[in-house]
Amino acid sequence: MNAIELKLFSSRVSGICDEMGLVLGRTAFSPNIKDRLDFSCALFNADGELFAQAAHIPVHLGSMAFAMKFIISAVEWQVGDTLILNDPYLGGTHLPDVTLVSSVFVEDPEGINRLQGFVVNRAHHANIGCDSPGSMPVSSSLEEEGLLIPPTLLTRNGQLQAQAIELLGLDRQDCSEEDIQLNGDFAAQAGANELGVRRLQKLIVDMGVESYSNCITELNAYGERIAASVIAEIENGLYEFEDFLDDDGQGSTQIKLVLAMDVSSEKIELDFSESSAQVPGNMNCPESVVAAAVFYCFRCLMPEEAPACAGLFKRFIIKTRPGSIVNAQRPAAVAAGNVETSMRLVDVVFGALATALPDRIPAASQGTMNNVAMGYVGSDNEERWDYYETLAGGIGASPSMDGLDASHSHMTNTLNTPAESLEMHYPLRIRNYSILSESGGAGLHSGGNGLFREYEFLQQAKVSILSERRNNSPWGLKGGLEGSSGKNLLNGESVAAKSSFDVKAGDKLLIITPGGGGWGSPVED
Repeated sequence: MNAIELKLFSSRVSGICDEMGLVLGRTAFSPNIKDRLDFSCALFNADGELFAQAAHIPVHLGSMAFAMKFIISAVEWQVGDTLILNDPYLGGTHLPDVTLVSSVFVEDPEGINRLQGFVVNRAHHANIGCDSPGSMPVSSSLEEEGLLIPPTLLTRNGQLQAQAIELLGLDRQDCSEEDIQLNGDFAAQAGANELGVRRLQKLIVDMGVESYSNCITELNAYGERIAASVIAEIENGLYEFEDFLDDDGQGSTQIKLVLAMDVSSEKIELDFSESSAQVPGNMNCPESVVAAAVFYCFRCLMPEEAPACAGLFKRFIIKTRPGSIVNAQRPAAVAAGNVETSMRLVDVVFGALATALPDRIPAASQGTMNNVAMGYVGSDNEERWDYYETLAGGIGASPSMDGLDASHSHMTNTLNTPAESLEMHYPLRIRNYSILSESGGAGLHSGGNGLFREYEFLQQAKVSILSERRNNSPWGLKGGLEGSSGKNLLNGESVAAKSSFDVKAGDKLLIITPGGGGWGSPVED
């Protein structure tokens, strides 16, 4: 296969993921998916190896790539099957992220349907059955975080399954099981997968099964060659870095994340075993989230045209310690591990790489997603509303340019919800939404600035905040200064980085997000 044919194949399969994403975003009901774009789409071969993805959420896609082989082993797959799950310890990340995996079968010349791959999407649900509105509580056990969905058949041969109907609480009143339909964001996810299945089936039929399989093999070989070329640019040796999470909301502080990165000519081993033990709070994460952070960091070092495939990541070996914050054991709480710890793992990997590649690695970005969840649950549950968003901040400066202001970075690739959409859907008003000047670290290249976002509550509600970099500021590089830390203020009074509280009509919550670190010593006037 020549380079042009390989590029065409890569573009075609990536295009399927892009189209799935358009369908999901356009048909979803919640602002969390349709406005913030908190979802991801990907394709896997019959062995569960990634061979295409859209440029969606790195923490979703990297963790799926790491865990998919286990996920698909749970089912004897048939035509029209779709699996649903969110269990962090069985291939998920945290409970709000719900994954749908659909089988792709194609008829062979003998008329037998054979499994050729899977289409997958993962989307964040603001209400996953948690008592705390927004389903991002300051929790101390998995049970507190909402509905746990183990790998379960949502459909078999295209028909909704009774177990899934019961698990998801679908309305069975006045209709038969055959008449029950998915609704809301679940229907949008299912529709995106249905489109992906049709598109991939057509591509395989047009190409032929053998040619399709050969293309995936060639794509993975190409990806591995790209990874090898990146590794060859790094001098062999052991590179170490450590950073500290502020706290877990349950009394643990200065929680250590440690990396020993051993670079050889053939592979890179990343050992996180010396990181802190798992904590009582929800900063813990499953190993799949660690893999997502590692894959993302090294993907950033690769050419833009590098295909998103399993071959790209085969030379990166990850080691963790069971029972640690980066390989938590059930029933440890994990709601913030997927969002906050993942961001800081990126800082740790880039921190180690900064020694190995001093002229390529940027300073630390804001290092948090600034999770804000809120809502109200009436006595009859009919008045319930749930809202969740992450907030942008400063991006770290690089050796060649200043950091960007008020941008989502690294493990999140979402958008801030437009104020107009938020105010239309919820009893909220945005009083202040602006860039925080001079919050980025000074340097030869300055870090990006964080932002202000102030909410006014128009009725009573409950709020949960999961945030980081309130004590430990984003670091600079090569003499660049730290970015400013973030703050959370309720009616002008400081609120803890991990906190849950009730508000009444007229209360105002101000979130100030961190700035990015500077790069290089500041130039004196």
